[in-house]
Amino acid sequence: MNSETAEGNCHGWAARDPSGVLSPCTFTRRALGSDDVSIKITHRGVCYGDVVWTRNKHGDALYPVVPGHEIVGIVLAVGLNVQRLKVGDPVGVGTCVKSCRDCEFCNGGRDVYCQKGITYTFNGIDVDGTVTKGGYSTFTVVHNRIPDKYPPASAAPLLCAGITVYSPMMHHKMNQPGKSLGVVGLGGLVHMAVKFGKAFGLKVTVFSTSISKKEEALSLSWCRQFCCLIGPRPDEIDAASGDHSFDLFMSLLKNTGVLALVGFSSEIRLNPSSLRMGMKTISGSIVGGPKEIQEMLDFCAAKEIYPNIEVIPIQYANEALERLIKKDVKYRCMSFPVYNIVPREKGGKSDSRRKLEPKIRFEEQHSTAVPSAYTNTYGLTQARYLKSSAL
Repeated sequence: MNSETAEGNCHGWAARDPSGVLSPCTFTRRALGSDDVSIKITHRGVCYGDVVWTRNKHGDALYPVVPGHEIVGIVLAVGLNVQRLKVGDPVGVGTCVKSCRDCEFCNGGRDVYCQKGITYTFNGIDVDGTVTKGGYSTFTVVHNRIPDKYPPASAAPLLCAGITVYSPMMHHKMNQPGKSLGVVGLGGLVHMAVKFGKAFGLKVTVFSTSISKKEEALSLSWCRQFCCLIGPRPDEIDAASGDHSFDLFMSLLKNTGVLALVGFSSEIRLNPSSLRMGMKTISGSIVGGPKEIQEMLDFCAAKEIYPNIEVIPIQYANEALERLIKKDVKYRCMSFPVYNIVPREKGGKSDSRRKLEPKIRFEEQHSTAVPSAYTNTYGLTQARYLKSSAL
């Protein structure tokens, strides 16, 4: 087996307590099974889920937590039963790594709703009883192929942020030209919903509490209309994640319209008449199964749809998470490889909490960012970058 998949030779960055501070670690991945694919991770997206579980916001963190569920890499090895993938293929993994593959939902391509439960990419329990570790590491096991010539750094955010909005849009048939789509907020998830909506030929309206986002949204021709909401300021990563009344949004729906929730509000408050008058519906959704993810990836490749990302080295993961909390990311951070950049651990502890100098702010990478063209020097990518006094 490739030395990078050898026992005890997986390097990563882990949170060891609710402070959520990440520092280098070494751990053992389970042995490659007959149905598994092992990959060298080249890129991983920074998602708000990384904040949630590294900081134990749901009270179920299994420390040490190695986060990351927007993963892209290259196949290192395949199990005996694997036919679809081969060594060297570009592949990716999203929020889950295993389901029963035998229930009605798995057979229907909705593995994420498996009746017997799914195994999450990180902070879950694997088949051997160990805790799963995510993409802030050197290698893992995966299940989706990335279309040829699609930039790996751009593909990673699609495996969580992209599929989170693509799946409900497809389920509710919001891929038919001429329909109207309203999206609440303009963050990592929603900017992908807007791009999908435009590609589908929908009439897209963005609702936000930040008037500062109006010029950007309209100048980039992402949407047809921008509506600034007046009132309490909800969570801007996805406004529907904030605790607020949903009656306003329900009133904006046409009769028989659907409000699809992709955020995690602690509660939903609304007047029942908001549903009854007009036969309106509130629907929930998380992500999609492998089949739907592959469909989305192929669609993005065909239509040249790319998320707006910033590419950073893994040393800046802590800063990236802080920026995410402060809503200072447009619209997704993408960290570069772990290998060759893990600082030495001294006496079992790492000194990686110190600030790294000089601070570097990477330029936003769009569809022209092709990571395969980058080179590494002691872990710092030779992609374009600007020195800055502060991140």
